[in-house]
Amino acid sequence: MKENYKDRIEKAKQIIANADYILIGAGAGLSTAGGFEYSGEKFDKYFKDFSEKYGFKDMYAGGFYPYKTEEERWAYWSRYVYINRYLEQTPNKAYSKLFDLVKDKDYFVITTNVDHQFQIAGFDKNKLFYTQGDYGLFQCSVPCHDKTYDNKELIEKMYFEQKDGKIPSDLIPKCPVCGRNMEMNLRADDKFVQDAGWYEHAEFYQEFLDKIKDKKVVLIEIGVGYNTPAIIKYPFERMVYQNKNFNLIRINKDYPIASEEISSKTICFDEDTMKILKDLR
Repeated sequence: MKENYKDRIEKAKQIIANADYILIGAGAGLSTAGGFEYSGEKFDKYFKDFSEKYGFKDMYAGGFYPYKTEEERWAYWSRYVYINRYLEQTPNKAYSKLFDLVKDKDYFVITTNVDHQFQIAGFDKNKLFYTQGDYGLFQCSVPCHDKTYDNKELIEKMYFEQKDGKIPSDLIPKCPVCGRNMEMNLRADDKFVQDAGWYEHAEFYQEFLDKIKDKKVVLIEIGVGYNTPAIIKYPFERMVYQNKNFNLIRINKDYPIASEEISSKTICFDEDTMKILKDLR
């Protein structure tokens, strides 16, 4: 029988207070909880012209649309990245509440999110592992080499100089090594570049995992679905199963259920994420 909400909150607060370390695994649901939406008012405000011309109804679909030219494709992507990565530097409220919850603990974050919100909210960049890329980076589309490039300056030029849904041809990003087109550094296929920074933060993550063995650890899994369960969801469950002093707090409106083998060590929430984060404080 499911415990009432208040009892679950009190139990979660207690294990967090007693923990030596906090390991956070975050997915897209965390950004959504704080107000980020691919559709709705924000989409209508910034992408009405794209919607009318191409027929897609949300930002996510626009990223996969088969544009006929690079000028059109980069008009869309530069607008998308500028608005979601550079224009809005006010911390997403869900990330801010999560930071308030763990900032006085020894924590680490592994996330499939690519929107930079953890750093905007104040999380230490050396305690973050972005596994799937970053809206703020370009890579070669081939790729001919394993390096990424900061895209802020060029994205802003594309955004401000686009006209009639196209960017000037001379702004199409080109690889400085082979001259072919650049691409967003987002994991979509086997061409995703894992650069030196990616491997450095993967090492930070492994060092944290080595450090917390046999310690009192709370794993907070928040907003993680089943698109890429092998990155966070399954490893978190395995760690809780294998370590007697590990507990899992799972916050997920759609997938709140614990595996039977670790149900006694898991506290599940399917209530409003913002309320949960507030009440845990």
